[in-house]
Amino acid sequence: MTTPPLTTLWLIIIVILSSSTNCFSIFISNLTSSQPLSLNQTLVSCNHVFELGFFTPNNTSTNQYLGIWYKGHDSPRSVAWVANREHPLSLTSSTSLAVLQINNNGNLELIQHEELQNSSSTIWSTNVDLRSNRTSSSTLGLLLDNGNFVLRDVTSGENLWESFKNPCDTFFPGSVLGFNLKTGEDYKLTSWKNENDPSPGNFIFEIIKKTLPEIVISINNGSSSTIYSRSGPWNKLKFTSNGNPTIYSSYRTPFNLVENVEQGTTYLKTNDEFTNSVLFLSPNGTVMVVMKDKANYGKISYQGPSACNFYGRCGPFGACQRTESPLCKCLRGFKPKSQQEWNKGNWSGGCVRESELFCDKNDDYFELISNIRIPDMYVLVQVASNNLDTCHKWCMNNCSCIAYSFIDAVGCMVWRNTPLIDIRILESDDANDLYFRIAASSELQGYRGRQTKIIIIACVVALSSGAILLGGIAFVVHKRKAESKGNISIDNDFTRGGDDQPELHFFELDSVLIATNNFSITNKLGQGGFGSVYKGQLNGKEVAVKRLCSNSSQGDEEFRNEMILISKLQHRNLVKLIGCCIENQEKILIYEFMFNKSLDTFIFDKERRAKLDWEHRFKIIDGIARGLLYLHRDSSLRVIHRDLKASNILLDEKMNPKISDFGLARIFEDTLNQANTHRVVGTIGYMSPEYGMRGIFSEKSDVFSYGVLILEIISGKKNSSFLYGDQYESLIAYAWQLWSEDRGLELVDENLLGESYDKSQVMKCIHIGLLCVQDLASDRPSMANVASMLSNQVFDQPQPKQPIFTFQIATHDSSTKTSSRFSVNRVTLSLLEPR
Repeated sequence: MTTPPLTTLWLIIIVILSSSTNCFSIFISNLTSSQPLSLNQTLVSCNHVFELGFFTPNNTSTNQYLGIWYKGHDSPRSVAWVANREHPLSLTSSTSLAVLQINNNGNLELIQHEELQNSSSTIWSTNVDLRSNRTSSSTLGLLLDNGNFVLRDVTSGENLWESFKNPCDTFFPGSVLGFNLKTGEDYKLTSWKNENDPSPGNFIFEIIKKTLPEIVISINNGSSSTIYSRSGPWNKLKFTSNGNPTIYSSYRTPFNLVENVEQGTTYLKTNDEFTNSVLFLSPNGTVMVVMKDKANYGKISYQGPSACNFYGRCGPFGACQRTESPLCKCLRGFKPKSQQEWNKGNWSGGCVRESELFCDKNDDYFELISNIRIPDMYVLVQVASNNLDTCHKWCMNNCSCIAYSFIDAVGCMVWRNTPLIDIRILESDDANDLYFRIAASSELQGYRGRQTKIIIIACVVALSSGAILLGGIAFVVHKRKAESKGNISIDNDFTRGGDDQPELHFFELDSVLIATNNFSITNKLGQGGFGSVYKGQLNGKEVAVKRLCSNSSQGDEEFRNEMILISKLQHRNLVKLIGCCIENQEKILIYEFMFNKSLDTFIFDKERRAKLDWEHRFKIIDGIARGLLYLHRDSSLRVIHRDLKASNILLDEKMNPKISDFGLARIFEDTLNQANTHRVVGTIGYMSPEYGMRGIFSEKSDVFSYGVLILEIISGKKNSSFLYGDQYESLIAYAWQLWSEDRGLELVDENLLGESYDKSQVMKCIHIGLLCVQDLASDRPSMANVASMLSNQVFDQPQPKQPIFTFQIATHDSSTKTSSRFSVNRVTLSLLEPR
């Protein structure tokens, strides 16, 4: 029997189309001592799902193999398991015969006969160490409907051997993939050599034995292997991570890692929801997953050799980001080991430190890089209190620690006297943070040294009375400051202020460092798409310091935009910009400090939300409306915010809301009502339909976002991650349904149910919220109308129409969705682009 070459496409089609029903007898198809399997026969599973028999990989080869494939798909067959992949049958003449039988001691055995030579040879055997009293009649071979071929004891029903514990290149539900530390057993996938040759190929897919297990694809070098790509460590919930959430993360993944400490086992398992999912390792090292869940739909996912998946692509201390050009960049405080090779696109040599560490002088600090795959070569350490702060202190007090990362489910991970290798910056906003040690003099160009220079200069000035020397020093200092401002150009009108505008104040980097204790982790308030925010003390006043991180999705344009706009806009419901710092490639904005942080930390936190009564919630709703009205109509500039969301609403000590983050805002001319852009920015869940789909934005875009905020504040639920049973996939849809059925108060946060609140005011706010999220921009009210509706006792407004369009991040078929740098209430989308 022959079969055309294995094709990936048919494997996909076959898996998706295959189905099974209940089998009334599992012994319909079997192999016994009296019934062997010959060349012209096949063994079929009870429901005719799988078939076992002999096949030839191509039409010209004389080599034959014993394999398992899906039955009923004869052109071509798709082989999922091969018994004798290392020892093919060579049937060179018509007198050559082959048979699969149960031998005298009860084992399965593949025999090749040569009638002319009257000789036989064993090509393959299960070779199980059976009891001495077991005979050929005490076992039988069965092919099960899940694709497992087993050797079973007739008396006990025990499986003595099974193909699922001897995988080839395909992982089925029920297969074993992983390791057993007590028995030394190791189960892994090995690719075919090529699509026409099932012998062991160049790639191995396995779970490697580490403190935190990882999925690793290795290149087989015979006696040894080298890592080709890796998933990142398992953090008890997901792999952290390979940048391919469909395969390796917890979002609708068919697979899970199960560890049993007592038994010493670590196995990859298929989740119950995906009972027909199959993982396949192709001859070129690509991992393909075909998923079929209980809803009976198929989805194809790839984990292939993309630019940043190659292990150590950027070398030591280099980070790979596939959305950037060039792919590789050095971490802050590092430079290419060979600039010449780096310029050629050869990044394997990696990066080296610009300045050596000063561990014994306590003159180092830890720089943050966010949204990364955890580098290789880490170790776990036990710290007194298992949290980020104690992990930081442990690393700070140990000179050998060059980096650390803290994961709640795992603990404190550190890198000791080893280069950081295989760093990848991911697109997901729930990835990991890494803190790496650099010398203060490296990044800040001698912060300590500058202090010394200042003292020396002061002494020289004090001892010298020469006007020329004084003038020279003044000139040098002025020039140094001018040169240190970087490449961001600031118009004079914005730096000196106007008649009714405050002057934009520039702070020295030294002052910012002192204020934040060198950007200490203990001062960190939060993290966003722009970078980190730190608490500080400047001139005796608490401030929030927003620092652009090295891998930020935003750049000079957003930084300049926010600096200029906030300095020009003054309103009690807008955050106040105190000043900025542009020095030594640092871009820093300094704001008034908000005691209660951001709105999302309240309304999306079950415990803190309980402290937010209706009076405060309405105060926030009203304050945001007044801030938006100022932006749209009452300020000297007409501004569209374009990224209004809960995390961009800050709360002061009295819970007054203040709109923040104007990096994506745009100024409108008075005669302009709407504009179109090819650069779609914003956050999924808050983005209006016309903007998300066609790039059209206007004041009504902000109105839509405001409507979503109202519904979130009332309900305490996120629109972007809302799911109510199988019926409603967005908070907007759920709110409208309750409203249309006169059950609007069921939307109210359960924490408010026990208090006495103004129900008519709540219903009015729900009504306004639904009017603001209408599909058509023309159906939405202006912010002037919204402010009027909120303040008036008499409320007579049109009924909202049913919203049809919702812009959700979760889709049922990720293979067809456009991949974009969107965020869910934390990191802002920067650019809508295909990948």
